[in-house]
Amino acid sequence: MSGIVTRHIPVMLKEVVEGLAPRPGGSYIDATVGGGGHTSALLEHSAPNGRVLGIDVDPQALASVAERLASAVAAGRLHLVQGNFADLEMLARNAGFFPVDGILLDLGLSSDQLADRERGFSFMVDAPLDMRFDVSHGVPAAELLRTLSEQELADLLWRYGEERHARQIARLIVATREQEPIMRTGQLATLVARVISGRPGGIHPATRTFQALRIAVNHELDNLQRALPQALRTLAPGGRLAVISFHSLEDRLVKTFLRREARDCICPPEIPVCICGHHAQVRILTPRPLAPSPEEIARNPRARSARLRIAERI
Repeated sequence: MSGIVTRHIPVMLKEVVEGLAPRPGGSYIDATVGGGGHTSALLEHSAPNGRVLGIDVDPQALASVAERLASAVAAGRLHLVQGNFADLEMLARNAGFFPVDGILLDLGLSSDQLADRERGFSFMVDAPLDMRFDVSHGVPAAELLRTLSEQELADLLWRYGEERHARQIARLIVATREQEPIMRTGQLATLVARVISGRPGGIHPATRTFQALRIAVNHELDNLQRALPQALRTLAPGGRLAVISFHSLEDRLVKTFLRREARDCICPPEIPVCICGHHAQVRILTPRPLAPSPEEIARNPRARSARLRIAERI
């Protein structure tokens, strides 16, 4: 094992392992490696000869996990690939993981990413406003704040952050950037706090704004919509899909997708006879999403908003 220290605590680890039920000789995909906690558990529970494909868009996360789990990499049990889970099927096929017995999508940020002083994911650390998972691609958050119109900013904050004060925040951002560029997380958090009064014990006033910008910068919801059908195609019959979401937008997408794919007919209600030809592809194992236990939330407060849905490929 490497001496690398990670701050990340894998969310709902016990529930994920029980839901995916990894077994010796099985093949699994952790499509969001992050801090590597779930990856390590999949390796442990599929020992001695199970295999895991670890995918992440963040090269820093992959490099850290590659060093910490170097023995599994050397043994050929762990294969790490930089890529976006929006290309899940292609990445799985290219790596020789098709079909597989289980897939995990953990849609949260790792604590290591939040703590990185150069990435700008958190309002708790003053850093450049970047927010890209892979800093070699895409447009940083500061560029969106500089170029989007007031209406576009308001729409972004409402659509991806469900921020009720979106218009006021957008107006203040535009007024401020005429005087000075908004380049750092501390600047943005201070601006938002001028619009929203925080409550003791409540979430930080800038939480929804930062969420919205991160989702927009990394095209997170679009990528999730692309990944879900590919995950089903990549699973073997009896294989399982587990998805951990951290806000209602993600969970709604996952719930809607799974419910649709659990039905034989998806015709509109006004059509009396089925003409769609659709057949159910999954059996939903969690009619209601699983939530972290109070004990886990006490150990890891960042887990409080996590919701886990699990389905089995028919």
